[in-house]
Amino acid sequence: METVPFSKNTLHVVIDMQRLFAEETEWHTPAIAAILPNVLKITRARPSDTVFARFVVPQNADAAKGAWRNYYRRWSSVTLDAIDPAMLDLVGPLAAIADERSVIDKQTYSIFGTEGFPGRLQAAGIDTLIFSGVETDVCVYASVLDAVDEGYRVILAADALGSSNAQAHDVVLRTLAPRLSEQIEILSTDAIVKLWQA
Repeated sequence: METVPFSKNTLHVVIDMQRLFAEETEWHTPAIAAILPNVLKITRARPSDTVFARFVVPQNADAAKGAWRNYYRRWSSVTLDAIDPAMLDLVGPLAAIADERSVIDKQTYSIFGTEGFPGRLQAAGIDTLIFSGVETDVCVYASVLDAVDEGYRVILAADALGSSNAQAHDVVLRTLAPRLSEQIEILSTDAIVKLWQA
């Protein structure tokens, strides 16, 4: 199937490219170093059409809701009681590009769980979403499935995605996403930049 150029109502969504995952924490995702150049390439192609999601952790497990309390009891080392809040910042090269309006804080895996985000897309007339960032099999894929459910054209930037679990990353790109080939396109960074500039 031939890939058509992106509409003028396309948004690049960068998921969780933060110090929390880039540096030596229990959530360290080494793949960030490898994918950052491609995330930057897409971002620099259309910086005003890019938003940056940040995964925001609670102060401690007791401050979380429902089953998230058990989750953060397991991962207490990455709550704000244990880490510098600056660890939630975007990695340096992206922080230099982002502005206050382009950063979206989320407390759930999917960016669609953030109050106001779906309405923001609708108000802007967005019809296409490009996803990059980490982790492919967790926050990225959760966001992708919500985007599919909402009817967006969804693009995965294959070489601008990463995970701390390489096998799970591969399962998403080689097995799960291709099952929804009518709704999810998997493209390289170079192809995305070319189509977005067409």
